[in-house]
Amino acid sequence: MSARDRLPVVEVHNLSAIFPDEQNGSLQALKDLSFAVYQQEFLCILGPSGSGKSTLLRILAGLLPPTAGEVRFAQGHRPRIGMVFQQATLMPWRTVSGNILLPLELMGIPRHQAEAQARELIELVGLRGFEHAWPKDLSGGMAQRVALARALIHDPDLLLLDEPFASLDALTRERMWDELSRIWQARQKTVIMVTHSISEALFLADRILILTPRPGRLRMTLEVDLPRPRNNEMRYSVHFLNLARRVKAVIGTENSDSPGP
Repeated sequence: MSARDRLPVVEVHNLSAIFPDEQNGSLQALKDLSFAVYQQEFLCILGPSGSGKSTLLRILAGLLPPTAGEVRFAQGHRPRIGMVFQQATLMPWRTVSGNILLPLELMGIPRHQAEAQARELIELVGLRGFEHAWPKDLSGGMAQRVALARALIHDPDLLLLDEPFASLDALTRERMWDELSRIWQARQKTVIMVTHSISEALFLADRILILTPRPGRLRMTLEVDLPRPRNNEMRYSVHFLNLARRVKAVIGTENSDSPGP
């Protein structure tokens, strides 16, 4: 069953975002953007720098209001949302376990229940043995695993990822693609992920939305018909490379990685 045979979790209608600009009076980040996201779908938003990708994610999270248009959620109210940013933004005075537990503490979840959930997430993201480590002692990839576990611990209906691996080196970033794909397969969350990377989007997504340069409008929607589970060998297949070339032809080479080895 394809994602679009399921119910929509989010529907975006004619969304626009305009910000004040001292030199030009205003800056339009998004213009008349419309799309839907479906239950358990992994959707990637791909586009050049300045195309409004992160602005879109912040509007979906409720951190920014749109200038025009609307965002509709299933059941008519904003779902539980987890969000991971480009930087892990961990609290340095809290251990790995303490950072992951924070959302449940704020929700008033009983301590024994919260700790059980934290242990489960620590196992899921591959951090067993690092429960008591401090953020300063973690690699970039490990810190993002903590951030991902923290975003998942309150069982969100929608997971928003804003280029979570952009600051990592190439090898670590590719390992994190494997990890995120594995975690998504295990939890089957609805995910919207912003990325500059064609390879990252193709490896992870069920569907890719490609935005135009600023102001961001929908240029193309691509169904990613690669089988799951996915592995690194798939990135060198003829079909993967053909999909990457197709995306490159639409988006251009600016701010996108090479699709090849």
